[in-house]
Amino acid sequence: MSELPDSAQYSGAQHGRHRPWQHSVAMDPLGAREAISPLPATLPLMEEERIGLFIDYENLAIGARDDLGIDMDFKPIADALAERGRVVVRRAYADWTAFDDDRRNLVENHVEMIEIPQRRGLVRKNAADIKMAVDAIELAFERDYVTTFVICTGDSDFTPLVHKLRELNKRVIGVGMKASTSALLPPACDEFLFYERLEGVEIPRRKASQKPKAKPSNGADKPAPQQVGNGGGDIDQLAVLVTGTLAGLQRSSGSAVRSSMLKRALLRKDPTFNEADYGFRAFGELLRHLAERNVLHLTDDEGSRGDPVIEFTEEGSVQADAFALLADTVAEIQGKDGPPALSGLKNEMRKRQSNFSEKRFGYTGFLQFVRAADTRGLVHLEWVSDMGDYRVTAST
Repeated sequence: MSELPDSAQYSGAQHGRHRPWQHSVAMDPLGAREAISPLPATLPLMEEERIGLFIDYENLAIGARDDLGIDMDFKPIADALAERGRVVVRRAYADWTAFDDDRRNLVENHVEMIEIPQRRGLVRKNAADIKMAVDAIELAFERDYVTTFVICTGDSDFTPLVHKLRELNKRVIGVGMKASTSALLPPACDEFLFYERLEGVEIPRRKASQKPKAKPSNGADKPAPQQVGNGGGDIDQLAVLVTGTLAGLQRSSGSAVRSSMLKRALLRKDPTFNEADYGFRAFGELLRHLAERNVLHLTDDEGSRGDPVIEFTEEGSVQADAFALLADTVAEIQGKDGPPALSGLKNEMRKRQSNFSEKRFGYTGFLQFVRAADTRGLVHLEWVSDMGDYRVTAST
């Protein structure tokens, strides 16, 4: 058989690999020559994250037992990562003589167990930490295709590792128990998942007589504080967080803001943010809920592919009500004591509506909100040097 012509050679490479389905070779009926027939592009390459998983198993297992009262189950972590990409490396570090019952679960989930033995009765607390950190850095340099590192621990000792991986342009996801995770670790990560909030984790109800465990005395290792988007469940706080982030993206970006951009920005602000904490199954469902409340407006275009453009409503009823509250408050105060000063005006509004917040509508501060009302002709704002403050007067 003669050599294939140049046009028949496999062409195009993705991630250093040839794509053999691009051409097929068929013999001419007379056997005199070979014909090259292109195949339809029915096998599109999927760009997906390649994940390296590193587990400080002792930290997680003891946390699950002491904080949650359950045995450590790896499957919820595996399922959560399957939604985020392809896990190409799975390693867990521990002295496995202390976790014989856990081995089967890890083997079933294809986790490589790295043995860190305790010798001569000595407790080598940092041995597993050092080995895990060295292996993660080695993988970052030797496997460029690994784009995301998942560090399963709540130990603040791994914070420098997280910083170094991000410095190497790697995305870092943390996983830990909420009660035992250091306050330093979640903000260092691109995303942080609390194990007890993963789908598939079932926590037994604690007995009423059971008292909460004492908090660690070391400030660096105290549990992560409650953050907005971290289980508070307050939909008004959520609206403030989302609209404030959207406003910031609109100011800093010269292009349309899409839902994927908004979600990434929210995670940068609070790596523990999870829409499931508010009862939403997906981020899109959360956005549709805010759109129904006239907080946001979603626009699907031809190139959106489930990633709609997010904008503020032109003049939603909720925002119009807030401007009306401002105008009515100014008019009421002006009728009694004359035009009010800007300072103190927000408190007067909150006496009439306790949950008022200009940040819910994307304004960075109350002054910006009042200026927006001035632009619309609802109030008049002017600086008075003698007062050292702005004076707000009702529109005539």
